[in-house]
Amino acid sequence: MLEAAAEKKAENPIALDLRKVATFTDGFVICTGAQRRQTQAISDAILEKLRAAGEKASHIEGYDRGEWILLDLSDVIVHVFTPETRSFYGLERLWGDTPRIAPTDGARRRAPAKPRPRREARRA
Repeated sequence: MLEAAAEKKAENPIALDLRKVATFTDGFVICTGAQRRQTQAISDAILEKLRAAGEKASHIEGYDRGEWILLDLSDVIVHVFTPETRSFYGLERLWGDTPRIAPTDGARRRAPAKPRPRREARRA
């Protein structure tokens, strides 16, 4: 899942191991898309990878709004946020004591893109 998210340029992907603290899932995958269309593209890529493996999500929430898309894969719950929504809900803070699972090479952490400086308009 982290690899599929990385293919769509997801920012700050993390995976939390919840096996010792939660009964409803084994872990969370959390990542950020810059805006609604990107969160939907990230979710679509994850769902496509699942379909290719013969699996599917048992529940999907928030896809139309795109600010917080939740993909319930039973063993893992994927959260795809816009930057503002991820900051507001702070799942990493709520589950801060849980171990983090290091991303594989295909899903290296991608830092948020820095805004490009505006170019001054040339005067003739």
